[in-house]
Amino acid sequence: MKISFTLNGTRRTLDVEPATLVAELVRDTLNLTGTHVGCDTSQCGACVVLFNGDAVKSCTLLAASLDGGTLTTIEGLTAPDGSNRLHPMQEAFHQNHGLQCGFCTPGMVMTAVALAAKNPSPTEAEVRRGLEGNICRCTGYQNIVASVIVGAAAMNTPGMGD
Repeated sequence: MKISFTLNGTRRTLDVEPATLVAELVRDTLNLTGTHVGCDTSQCGACVVLFNGDAVKSCTLLAASLDGGTLTTIEGLTAPDGSNRLHPMQEAFHQNHGLQCGFCTPGMVMTAVALAAKNPSPTEAEVRRGLEGNICRCTGYQNIVASVIVGAAAMNTPGMGD
């Protein structure tokens, strides 16, 4: 079946099999391997991408549902000026040591971006609730939570998040 959608700011039209999952499409077909697949059952959150601005788990979302929508992967969190500058949430994870092995990081960052877009000043409790569908096997989450709070503030400071 043919689907058309915007991927990381670029309009794409692709032929996909009806049972193709978004994670398979982005990783295997489009070679965007920043989206990780950890569990294949929507439990770990490593595969989170943004679909129409919402954080979704790509390992259980059918590619056909992308038709007419907008998909952003971790690769799409680039600076609008085309530089290699990190997105404010990525920079916050870097500066606040919000990652260790890095496997969960793309999903955490994408979930955090969606959270910060809806709640520019989340509390620690709100961040912890917002990240509940994302599992990190390396940390105690404290640095991840701190990163999200700092990243949300940076995303919502004029001149920082654009």
